[in-house]
This record gives sequence, structure tokens and C-alpha cells, in this order.
Amino acid sequence: MRHGRRDGFREFAAGRSGHLYRSACLLASGDTHLAEDLVQETLGRMYLHWGRISRIDNPAAYAQTVLVRAFLTHQRRRSAGERPVGDFPESGAPAAAAGGGADPELRLTLLEALGRLAPKDRAVLVLRYWEDRSVEETADAMNASSAAVRTRTSRALARLREQLGGSLTAFADL
Repeated sequence: MRHGRRDGFREFAAGRSGHLYRSACLLASGDTHLAEDLVQETLGRMYLHWGRISRIDNPAAYAQTVLVRAFLTHQRRRSAGERPVGDFPESGAPAAAAGGGADPELRLTLLEALGRLAPKDRAVLVLRYWEDRSVEETADAMNASSAAVRTRTSRALARLREQLGGSLTAFADL
């Protein structure tokens, strides 16, 4: 029984870790080290309760919820005030985090703009638009009401538009 549990978790982790990493990179505004830590923490929490989690309808959605909550918890810590340097490593990891398109300048601009948003604003945008979650699913993941998610989404998009200025329309056409 234990081997089946372990194998089931390994299969889940192998299949979802890339997606979790991309989401974590967006939440962490391109900080790949923090993204790796968040994914590791998420998978660790998932493993501890895998027997119960594997019986729920959508363990992948649960993993995203755990990831967002781990990110928000990290942001509340005192050490969360540390900011990564402006230069990205040449490994290409941030490019993969933003969807893998052909325009690195666009990816860097969007990651930088996301990085200037408050952590909860970033989380709501990643869940709603990157993860394509409903308002209710986002509210559940963030322990907030649906009205709070709608308000935060609207305000976060307004801040993002303000940061990107008139060039937001050009980005949307890509």
C-alpha cells in the first residue's frame, strides 16, 4: 500500500511540477529561486497528506491552492522584503515562466510589472488569468470572498495598466 501511495505521488509530482514552477515564477515575479522553494514546499505539503488528497476530485487544483497559500505566507514573513536583482540569469528560466513566447522583452516587462504589484494582487491575477480559474475558485484558494476577488482583480488590472501605460494594447495584440 505504501509503495502505491509513493508511486502515485511521484507520478503526480512529475506531471505537475513544471506547471507549478511556471505559476510560482509568475507569483515570484521571475525570482526562480523563490519559485523553486515554493514548488518544493507545495510538493512537501502535498506528500504529507497525499493519502487524503489523492481521493479528492482535482489534486492539481488543490496543489495550485497550496502553492498560492505558500506564496502568500512567504510574503507575510519578514524576510519577504528581499528583492531579486534586476539582471536575470541566462538560463532562460524566466522566459519559460511567462509562457515561452518569442519576445523576451515582453516577458521581462510583464514580469517586472507583476513584481511591482502587491503579493495578493499578483496572486489574484495569476489565478484568474494564468490558471484560468473562476472567481469562486480564486476566492477559495485565497481564503477571500468572491466580491473581494472581483474588487482585487479590477484594481490589480488597473494598476497593471497604469504601469504599462499605453503599451498595454500592443501587448494584448501579441
